[in-house]
This record gives sequence, C-alpha cells and structure tokens, in this order.
Amino acid sequence: MMQPQSTDTRSKALVDPFGRTITYLRLSVTDRCDLRCTYCMPERMKFLPRADLLTLEELERLVRAFMRRGVKKLRLTGGEPLLRKDVSALISRLGKDVYSGALEEMTVTTNGAQLAKYASALADAGVKRINVSLDTLDPKKFEQVTRRAVLHDVLTGIETAQRYGISIKLNVVALKDLNEKEIPSIILWAHQRGIDVSLIEIMPMGEIDANRLEQYLPLSSVKDRLEKDWTLTPLAYRTGGPSRYVKVEETSGRIGFITPLTQNFCDGCNRVRLTCTGRLYMCLGQDDAFDFRTLMRNGASDNDIDDAILAAISHKPKGHDFTITRECSSPSVSRQMSVTGG
Repeated sequence: MMQPQSTDTRSKALVDPFGRTITYLRLSVTDRCDLRCTYCMPERMKFLPRADLLTLEELERLVRAFMRRGVKKLRLTGGEPLLRKDVSALISRLGKDVYSGALEEMTVTTNGAQLAKYASALADAGVKRINVSLDTLDPKKFEQVTRRAVLHDVLTGIETAQRYGISIKLNVVALKDLNEKEIPSIILWAHQRGIDVSLIEIMPMGEIDANRLEQYLPLSSVKDRLEKDWTLTPLAYRTGGPSRYVKVEETSGRIGFITPLTQNFCDGCNRVRLTCTGRLYMCLGQDDAFDFRTLMRNGASDNDIDDAILAAISHKPKGHDFTITRECSSPSVSRQMSVTGG
C-alpha cells in the first residue's frame, strides 16, 4: 500500500508523471447493481458489506478535496449509483457546486432501471448528461444479457429523463453473436431520438460465469461493417471520456468508439476513479490503489488528504494492461467492473 508523502505544494494542479492533468473524477457510490450482466459479473455476485462503504459525507469530503486540486468534472457511477440509499441527497449537495461553477459538470452512468424515479432530482441538481448502459432493444436478448426482464423500465427511464431536458448517451458493449447484427438498428433507434451512442469493447475485469474471449467483438470489425452502409466522418468532439467520435452523415448523429483492446486510449487520460470504499484507482486497468478510508478514519486533516492525493497521482501509470487472447483469457485485473464503475 502506498503511503502519503509530505509536500508543501498544496496549490498545485494534479499532473501525473506523464504530463497529463487530472481534471475528471469518476466516483462509484456503490458496488451493488440490480442487473447481472453476463460480461460484467457472475449471477451469484457477492457484494461488499455495507459497513465497508464510505458514508455520503465521507464521499462528499473526498470529492471536494479533488475539486481543490482542479477537478472540474464528476461522474457518479456504480454498480448502479441510483441504488445507493439517500443518493439523491449527495446529488443535491454536489449540484450546488454545479450551479456555482465550482464543478463544470456532474454526470451519471446508470443502467436506467431506476432512472424514471430519479430523473427529476437529477435535473434539479444540474445534471445535463446521463450515460445509459443498454446493449440490446430486444426484450429476450436483454433478459439473456442482464438476467433481468426490465427493458421496459430502462426505456421508460430514458424517455422520462429526456422530458426533463437531460441529454442521453447510450453505452453499448459489443458482444459477439449476441448484438453485433443489432448494433446498426440500435444506432438508428438512438439517433432518431437525438441520442448519441458509444460502442465499447468488452473489458477483462473480474471473474464471470462466461468466457470473455467468446464474447469479445473488436470494434474495428464493427466499424468496417458500419462503413459499408454509412458515411462516418471523424469528429474532434469530446466529452472528457475515452470515446473517439464520428458523425453518421445519413442520420446526423454521433457514434463514439471506446477501444481498450484494439486501440489504446491512455495517452490522453485525464481521470481517476474513487470507489465507494475510498480506494483511489489511478488506472481502470491496473491494481495499484490508495486507501483514503483508512486515512480519513484515522483523523486526517484536509491538508493530509490533499497531500495523499498528490502522492497517489504521482503513481498514475502510463496505461492499462487489458488483453484478451486464447493464451491470456483470464481477467487482466481481479476486481469486478462494478467496484470501480464505468
């Protein structure tokens, strides 16, 4: 475990050893999820004991520490973040920083099943954008992937959020033999509703019940297929994440490509991930982490936390080690995606 190093440079921005300025924090408020996506977790998933989680006040304290260090964008993730008890209170308090300008943006990644219930509170807190994970529009396939029959709830959540003026982006994991033929129709459905789509390669995190090599669909082949029917024009558009966007000239909508396996996106990484237990991961695809829960519960001052953040960022690696091959089909990191969030 890394130890914080004493420093007198508390006014410094967060710059990692490779010159990348960290301005984006992804905060997982819970590891729990109401779905059981086959590429993400086993059906009998063991979640963390609730006692291990930081309180909402502790999470807020850490967010504000990162804001002091120049973080301007915050994404709330999970697990499913909208499952966290009283999460609307945390969203409301952080929303004041959005309205004051202390935060440029607060966004949420959700599976959408609880979105109809929380859309109003999210809009009131200044949330302008939400990413919804949705891999298929076919009810039978949806239940096959998620092990839950709640597609209607997800679609209702999307519609409700849009009525409150929240912009939606779909996150679609490309899955061999499951949704690869459906991807064009998902894109058309989304673009007809003013929704962008990010296609994502499967990420080898944590043990699951399936073989990820059999699920893996490289986005290079997906893009080749799309280009047979559509004109894809590269865009400079960015949202702060790893998506590289193109415009579909025939629909005027955007498609993002997130390619951890076929095209490493680490060079421009501006983000770190904080888990609901207070562990800071400087890279999604590495196991190196710093334990802020122990630090805070041992009575750390704000200056101590600031110093620890600087020390942690000094260990941010150049990139991840994700790989899926026949020779190496085991997870690249042992923790589940639901621990650190998307």
